[in-house]
Amino acid sequence: MTIASPVNLRIAIIGAGPAGLVTARWLRARGMAPVIFEASDDLGGQWNPNGGHSATWPGMVTNTSRIMTAFSDMDHMPGTPTYPSREDMHAYLGRYADRFGLRHAIRFGARVDRLAAAPRGGWVIQSVRNGQAQAQTFDRVVIATGRHQSGDIPAVPGLETFAGKLGVNHSSQYAGPDRLRDASVLVAGCSISALEIAVQLAGAGARVTVAYRRQRYVLPKLMAGVPTEHALFTRAAALAGARLPMAEAGAALKAQVLKASGSPEQYGAFAPDPDIFAAGVTQCQGFLPAVAEGRIAVRPWIAGVRGREVRFADGREDRFDGIFFGTGFSLSLPWLDPEIARTIELGPQGMTLFADSFHPELAGLAFVGLYDLVGPYLPVLELQARYVAGCWGDEGAMPTRAEMQAGLIEARAARNGPPARPMNMVALGFARRAGVEPRTETRPELERALLFGPLSAVSFRLDGPDPLPDAARRTLGAASAFGAIRGGDFTAEEEALLGLLFRPEASAPRQLVEG
Repeated sequence: MTIASPVNLRIAIIGAGPAGLVTARWLRARGMAPVIFEASDDLGGQWNPNGGHSATWPGMVTNTSRIMTAFSDMDHMPGTPTYPSREDMHAYLGRYADRFGLRHAIRFGARVDRLAAAPRGGWVIQSVRNGQAQAQTFDRVVIATGRHQSGDIPAVPGLETFAGKLGVNHSSQYAGPDRLRDASVLVAGCSISALEIAVQLAGAGARVTVAYRRQRYVLPKLMAGVPTEHALFTRAAALAGARLPMAEAGAALKAQVLKASGSPEQYGAFAPDPDIFAAGVTQCQGFLPAVAEGRIAVRPWIAGVRGREVRFADGREDRFDGIFFGTGFSLSLPWLDPEIARTIELGPQGMTLFADSFHPELAGLAFVGLYDLVGPYLPVLELQARYVAGCWGDEGAMPTRAEMQAGLIEARAARNGPPARPMNMVALGFARRAGVEPRTETRPELERALLFGPLSAVSFRLDGPDPLPDAARRTLGAASAFGAIRGGDFTAEEEALLGLLFRPEASAPRQLVEG
């Protein structure tokens, strides 16, 4: 596939959230000048407090640390808490947009109603702004509207009859505990948002019950003072996941989880499946302690609803004032032309693309950030943005049609697996495609930090295109910020894992085992 010079290309991005902003920043770095369509009156996507599709609420904080909820060019302001608030994140994204001159490129209040192929090539975006409809053709379009816009409420017998005064809601509609104090609330689901809402409501005085279809293992946000993603979502863990047999990788992950938080039944919740991949993993600092203290009751899934009465799968019944479903999101692109939707095999849980980014039949169309991850998003979004920008900025970097066809086969098969993928696996995939994976063999002083420290965005500015002069210092700072990495000497546990991942020869540099 031949890619034209980026000079004078007409490029549009749909969405001014984190994915759209970081994509615009890197397209501009490759000489392109994208226009950004944003339906709301402000940037930020989910972190925009007034955004029509935001699933955040007042007082909400991130579930990943400030180091892993940032892009490589800009850290959070000094004094930002370990877990930034919604307002902190909104301000951060505003500063990022201002730093790279992105704000003037955003068409605020421009709602996209349709994206379709143009008759003579390119893509037509039909939008409405200030009541005026407009159709404009672009050579390239990036869809970066986010994965979490359409809340998914599963079918439950009799749910339409629920008569509690607070009604049936999705977690994306949660606006804080004020009107729910002293109410009896059922939170359905075991997602992070479900458990966080349950904990906040229990702390505010509500009577809270949590029901879920399966008991997941529950990680705390902090493990001995270290943010969980700093310890678990590492490069070494990603290499192990790709290299080791599934059972062995699962056993290693389970051992880390049990070491961090124990098993849910120890707190009075249900016992999860012994296979951690079958059970799944969620995260919440306060959920299991609240169950142990009796402030949150747990039940199996909902068998049926009649008025205010909810019957559970174990036969027990209870009366509730309100129900919140924290049961995930369906991928929603309602303005996408049906022919494009058919081509990418768009469904509620995903689509079929090469590297989550391209399709061989849709030249000049890219998708950024429309996948479901376990772990931090912003470092992954930046790596994907750098990959897409690199492909469009250099015709030789674009994958061939044959490569993309082979990638579609792999992507189609992967849709039968878990819907959410570990962020470290996805991050390394994009880093390799973009040519920015750090070379540990040439940086012995950073080897431990790069293998067992957090996959901070700045750690991918060491090698390859666009290195930063202070990347090494900031990478070490990110690894040591909360004590995850102290010094360069590997622990016995780390050495054991390295023995599985690298050739056993004692001579440096380490060499990955093939296969």
